[in-house]
Amino acid sequence: NRGNLSKIFGELFMLIENDKRGNALQLLYSDEKFAVPKNVYIIGMMNTADRSLALLDYALRRRFCFIDLPPAFELPDNWEENKEKEKNTAREKFNSYVKNIDKSGFFESVINKIIELNKKIAEDPSLGKGFLIGHSYFCNLDPTPESLKDRLKEIIEYEIVPMLREYWFDNGDIFKKQARELRTLFSNKPGEQSANTEL
Repeated sequence: NRGNLSKIFGELFMLIENDKRGNALQLLYSDEKFAVPKNVYIIGMMNTADRSLALLDYALRRRFCFIDLPPAFELPDNWEENKEKEKNTAREKFNSYVKNIDKSGFFESVINKIIELNKKIAEDPSLGKGFLIGHSYFCNLDPTPESLKDRLKEIIEYEIVPMLREYWFDNGDIFKKQARELRTLFSNKPGEQSANTEL
C-alpha cells in the first residue's frame, strides 16, 4: 500500500483478469509469450490505517475481492449457539489462549479494556474501524505470572499508548483519558494511576 501498484504489477495487471487466465499473450518488451495459470492466487494484505494510503485504482480493485480481518478479541454475541462454527476460528483460538495463559483473569481484564478502547476508536469519525488495535500485540506471551504482567504493562506503555498519542494528536483530552484508563489496570490500588504517568 506504499508502492505504485500499476508499475509493480506491470503487464500482470491485465493478465490476472479471469478471461485472460491461461491465455499466453505476447509481452511488449520481448519475443516471449506469458500467461498466468488459473490456479495461481494472488493474496495481498493491506493496512487501511496507513495515513499515506490513497484510494485504490478501480481497475485494480475490480480484479480482487476484499475481506476485512478485524481483531480476534471478541467472540460473537451468538457464540454459545454457534460453538461448532466458531471452532478453530481466530476468535475462538485467541479467546482460549487468553483464558489458558492466565487463570487469574488479569490478562482477560486487559483484553476487555482493549475491546472497550476499540469501540471508542471505531466510533471516532476521524479514525474508524481501520484503526482498531489488533490482537497480534498480545500473542506468544510468556505465561509466567510476573513475567506476563510486566510484559502486558510494556505493551500498553510502549506500544499502545504511543499509538493512541498519534491517533488523538489533535485531542489531548481524549488521549489522556484513554491512556489513563489503560494504565489504571496496572495500579497497585483501585483508582490509583500507574507509576509511569508521563503523558
